[in-house]
Amino acid sequence: MDGILNVLKPPGMTSFDVVAYLRGILKIKKIGHTGTLDPGAAGVLPICIGKATKAIEYLTDKDKVYRAELLLGVSTDTQDSYGKVIREQEVKASHDEIEKVIKSFEGDYSQLPPMYSAIKMNGKKLYELARSGIEVERSPRNVKIYFVNILSIRGSRVVFDVGCSKGTYIRTLCSDIGDRLGCGGHMAFLVRMRSGSFDIENALTLEQIKEMAREGTLEKMLTGIDVAFQDYDKVCLNEKDKIRFLNGGFVSLGRYGEYILAQKIRVYSNEGTFLALGETVLDRNGQLSLKIDKLFT
Repeated sequence: MDGILNVLKPPGMTSFDVVAYLRGILKIKKIGHTGTLDPGAAGVLPICIGKATKAIEYLTDKDKVYRAELLLGVSTDTQDSYGKVIREQEVKASHDEIEKVIKSFEGDYSQLPPMYSAIKMNGKKLYELARSGIEVERSPRNVKIYFVNILSIRGSRVVFDVGCSKGTYIRTLCSDIGDRLGCGGHMAFLVRMRSGSFDIENALTLEQIKEMAREGTLEKMLTGIDVAFQDYDKVCLNEKDKIRFLNGGFVSLGRYGEYILAQKIRVYSNEGTFLALGETVLDRNGQLSLKIDKLFT
């Protein structure tokens, strides 16, 4: 089995728990997830199987869409509902003020990573230090909020959808919104609706995956590895160039179209089989050519 499985992670499991569960069901060692989702959160978790594990680094870079509930007036040490309440304040902001502040986060956003995160510092994960009562200085990270669509504001509870770049912590966003409103706040729940091209509408529960694996029908639910590179241009090599390319040789791109230097390209056979991710280089004669960047056959 080689491909990407769109998994609906349930709350209460870590991303690693999901990988371990699937490894046991499928009896396949080469499995990995494409970006950590908080244990308390649910939603889309693309899982790479077999040769698709080579594409994990490319899938973790994809943009995400989440649905979150923000509870204003209550701050916790983890910035979500699983932490200890550290402050409670009255929510005085009006609906219009809440909406205005939330929308102000759209665009470039300098975000300080939370202590309760898997980011490593000096060989230790931040959440390990936090659990020991240690707080260390962190550097802000530049992320991007593409949109925030507010779905409802009921009292101190706000539900919204947010599209963001990789590395964005939605619970930190919730906490920052609360701080800017002067009342604090935390993330009450989180659902990842989309990760790259993988959508929650097509995600499979662990129970469905287990049943399909038992019936032998799971393989047809796998997405092709090349979906990880769908934003790149593609080239289909003739048989002679395919053999040369797969043996590590340079293939002249002159007959295949216009490309630029240092460009990543999806490489297929003439029959449409995805072969590799290629990269454009200059050969010894100064001609723009194609070489293997990462092989998937």
